[in-house]
Amino acid sequence: MLVHRRRRASAVAVPAVVSVALVFSSCKSKPVESVPNPPAVKNYSQPLPVGQVALQKIVDPRDYPDFSEGLADRESLLRALDESVAYFKKPSSKKYFPYLDVAHERAQKSLEAFRALVLSASTGAELNREIVARFDVYRSVGCDNEGTVLFTGYCEPIYRGSLSPSPEFRFPLYKLPPDVAKDEEGKPLGKRTAFGVVPYETREEIETGRILEGRGLELVWLRDRLEAYIVQVQGSARILLPDGRELRVGYAGKTDRPYRSIGQALVDDGRIRADDLSLSAIKEHFAKNPSDLDHYLYLNESYVFFQETKDGPFGSLGAKVTPLRTIATDKAVFPRGAIAFADTVKPHLSSVGAIERRPFRAFVLDQDTGGAIRSAGRCDIFMGTGPDAERLAGHTRSEGRLYYLFLKESLTRAPSGL
Repeated sequence: MLVHRRRRASAVAVPAVVSVALVFSSCKSKPVESVPNPPAVKNYSQPLPVGQVALQKIVDPRDYPDFSEGLADRESLLRALDESVAYFKKPSSKKYFPYLDVAHERAQKSLEAFRALVLSASTGAELNREIVARFDVYRSVGCDNEGTVLFTGYCEPIYRGSLSPSPEFRFPLYKLPPDVAKDEEGKPLGKRTAFGVVPYETREEIETGRILEGRGLELVWLRDRLEAYIVQVQGSARILLPDGRELRVGYAGKTDRPYRSIGQALVDDGRIRADDLSLSAIKEHFAKNPSDLDHYLYLNESYVFFQETKDGPFGSLGAKVTPLRTIATDKAVFPRGAIAFADTVKPHLSSVGAIERRPFRAFVLDQDTGGAIRSAGRCDIFMGTGPDAERLAGHTRSEGRLYYLFLKESLTRAPSGL
């Protein structure tokens, strides 16, 4: 989800996808049972009561997950940590703390201490022992107050496009209109008019009413209408131009209208089986049923705008996102920039290109926000750039647990006498 995403100059969003679901126990992350798919009756976007945050401190260390697998690929983990460390050096980061009993200084020192531990630990067992000794662990209450979190994936797709329209390239991505009103956090408020701020037009009203045409807002044109929509959901993309150049686009803003998953709508209507739902299945459905596009795309009233970027993609904190290390969550209830540990299942491409599902127990950094990521029961993992990442993101949908680490309060204070 980068910000919708993602976002995301930031960009994040939730692809309408599916995968195997695992339910994990809270003790040492042992999977208790595998089920074909998350039960449809679960509401992963169940909002928390007003004023409640997503995390609860785990009192008994015996209920901590086993962190020993977390040393895999130290290089990418260190890159992601450095992005969060840089974020905490910005004065603006202070306004989001304290979070529960975690002050800004403690959160910042947690990142620095954890980074040093990643560098020094020689084994996963040593890493796990040091975390238990030196860090407090918090768990997301999830969608059910029992820790159940639905993990999905997002990516930076690569599509062909053009800086000018043609019979081949007919579907524009738009720059941010000047009449989009935002608050100081970048949250969309609506449309600025002479009579005040009103709700922005829906996706259907924007496209059928052509209200953005003739305003010089077109950034780039794509070949395929569904690809243009997917870029809006993902929040960023690389566009290959006819002359061989590459244009990178990132999130610039969105309307205040609600997001709705077209994949879930297709399942609800019996057009795609829940067990078969993936981004590939969605593309296949619309290729066979192009007349369905209007109905289903217009169900998602939200509309996303873009800007050219020179680097990235970036999350909502301004941090460059790292594949399989950056997550997007609801920043109204989760702590920004913090160290987290995901315990779930994710898809993997085999040597012959088949989708396999394997346990995913890894340290991640909470560096992004998703327009479709709301509540304590949702988490979006950045899967990377290009077709393989897009395919994996489109098959990521598994239950799991999400934990956060903060240095023990006693270790953040200087020794007496110093």
